[in-house]
Amino acid sequence: MNDQSPKDKLRQHFARRVTTQARVVLDIWQKIIDAPPTSAALQTDLFAATEKLVRYALRFDMTAHADAGLKLIELRPHWPPGTELDPALMARLQNPIDELYRVTLRRTDQECADALTVFRQAPVYVALDNQELMARLIKQLELFGFRTAAFTDARSLLDACALHKPETIVMDVNFGGAPGQGMSTVEQLQSRHETPIPIIFISEDDGTIETRLRASRCGGEEFFHPAVDPGQLIEKVEAYTHKTTVEPYRVLVLDDSRAQAKFLKNVLTRAGMTPYVITDPMQIIHALDEFSPEIIILDMYMPGCTGMEIAQVIRQQDRLHSVPIIYLSAEEDIGKQLYAMSLGGDDFLTKPIDPKHLVATLHNRGRRARSLLALMIRDSLTGLYNHTHTLHLLEQEIAKARQNEQELCFAMLDLDYFKRVNDSYGHPIGDRVLRSLSMFLKQRLRKTDHIGRYGGEEFAIILPNTRESDAVLVMDEIRERFSALQQPAGHRDFTVTFSCGIASSRGETSQALCERADQALYAAKAQGRNAVVTAPP
Repeated sequence: MNDQSPKDKLRQHFARRVTTQARVVLDIWQKIIDAPPTSAALQTDLFAATEKLVRYALRFDMTAHADAGLKLIELRPHWPPGTELDPALMARLQNPIDELYRVTLRRTDQECADALTVFRQAPVYVALDNQELMARLIKQLELFGFRTAAFTDARSLLDACALHKPETIVMDVNFGGAPGQGMSTVEQLQSRHETPIPIIFISEDDGTIETRLRASRCGGEEFFHPAVDPGQLIEKVEAYTHKTTVEPYRVLVLDDSRAQAKFLKNVLTRAGMTPYVITDPMQIIHALDEFSPEIIILDMYMPGCTGMEIAQVIRQQDRLHSVPIIYLSAEEDIGKQLYAMSLGGDDFLTKPIDPKHLVATLHNRGRRARSLLALMIRDSLTGLYNHTHTLHLLEQEIAKARQNEQELCFAMLDLDYFKRVNDSYGHPIGDRVLRSLSMFLKQRLRKTDHIGRYGGEEFAIILPNTRESDAVLVMDEIRERFSALQQPAGHRDFTVTFSCGIASSRGETSQALCERADQALYAAKAQGRNAVVTAPP
């Protein structure tokens, strides 16, 4: 079922090895940046990894990676062995590092301004007395794509936080050996920062209310006692580090007064929202189709029709049933206001309008509308798009790719022998495996990619503006790293793999593209599972 030639497979194999090695170099460099006092200890690792990268890159003629690595190695004589990296040389080394970073990104990542970066911008610090547990947690966190740094004493942790504020800290309440010493260290840390660092506390012995209160007061967002489930802990770390930019609310304004419409546009723009203003009620259908508003503001009385009539027209469209409609009017008759809202409105604001009141109302309505929409289009267990919405997005992306003459790939993946997981370890552990895979996918794919839970243990991924070879490289890397992840189940750990089928769009319907990806997935299963297979044209 796979039409790739042996040469293409070999090319992808080497490209993946070069990319993986480049990320090792970038990871070591980031650790040096995060904690300069450790640079002397990491110097050997940095250049050894770079030399390995150059060997791989030259072997398969990946000149951009080789050039960046060679430029880095050329600066090695300027860094005496065993010495801390000085700021001037750090700045010089940063140039080839930046070059390596650029060529390591996927082609479509480079073209996409909001693509995910290879590494998170801030690290996760782990400070535990139990060295075995700390090593295990760090390994798991790094498999999930988190950058981590381990600490064995309070002073080094304080110094590192002074240089680079972490995303979050996993901290033993007794870190340092004495009761409560970990919390004392955190209290010192928090006093040095304007905004608190989220802390995940671990306590093997003390789960009293006094300890929990103290932990909470110094920034403890979570408290694990007595046993630590690495899977649960990683989910909590994800919650405090996976920050997404809140998109501005899209607000459609219909007001026949140009002066009033301009005033509303200025208020909404200053509040960080995206307004779309029309003054002719007859343009409402075109505006709805073109702008897809999240909130609608209607003037009550306009020439030719009323805001109530426009609201009724809007509510006739099923896709707009949950969009909040807010009336604006000088009407003070409570009875008329209530009647207007009975015809499809959600709120009523009287003129003259207080800008603060308007903005607060829009934020409240917008936040609730987004929450309701998320419940309708997302899977409750994984937070990914549900089956129906995934297919809707696929149809949109096919149309977009056809219009812009861009490539599009669709991938379907299925966890191997998942029934055995549920039978052997129970459904709660099975649910955690599904959530861990969803986190894996969200962290390693771009913001422009769409990830959905297709059903059961099957997932679907839409990759806009992506060549088939790039899709194979990315999904194969995710497959390899996910298969290495230890899934905790009480006192035992196990691993899970998945099979994946990829189809590149040839301009066919969404149903035909799904069928081709499904056939490729079936071929991957037939080949022995734990594989990525592409569909024939």
